[in-house]
Amino acid sequence: MLAIRLSKVALVAALALTCTLVVYGNIVEPAVNLAFVQHVLSMDTILPDSGIANRAITDPALQRAAFTLIVVAEAVTALLLWTGAALMIARARAPRGDFARAKAWAIAGLSVGFLVWQGGFLGVGGEWFGMWMSATWNGQQSAFRFAMTVLGVLIYVALPETEDPDGIRRV
Repeated sequence: MLAIRLSKVALVAALALTCTLVVYGNIVEPAVNLAFVQHVLSMDTILPDSGIANRAITDPALQRAAFTLIVVAEAVTALLLWTGAALMIARARAPRGDFARAKAWAIAGLSVGFLVWQGGFLGVGGEWFGMWMSATWNGQQSAFRFAMTVLGVLIYVALPETEDPDGIRRV
């Protein structure tokens, strides 16, 4: 059905917009999020006497490099999502196979986005650098919310269409 395809396009575009705004904010006003990355990496607000404090990265150049890597990964996510949304809308009335191929870009973007927020923020930041221990520099709730949103859209978009947009099921 065309409505389902348009729904998938809309959800991908909404996430593309969100990622674009995140990247824009990081480029235009990097101070807040750079400070966040610096505090997480330096582990300066985790529990005192933590056994993992030796993992801290305090070199400002390495902290800026990590911040840059995060912003680039977010930008790649946005670019892939916008490309996927554009291809999907262009092929919204196409046969199932053509629409499925268009979804590949969106699926790639959603996968990269999930890796950024789940793997990067929750895995590396949360667990390796102990972000969960910080009362002030803890972005786990936001990262989890975004990772689960991305995952939900990824599952929905990846589901195959059972009908062509004219409502006729073809074998």
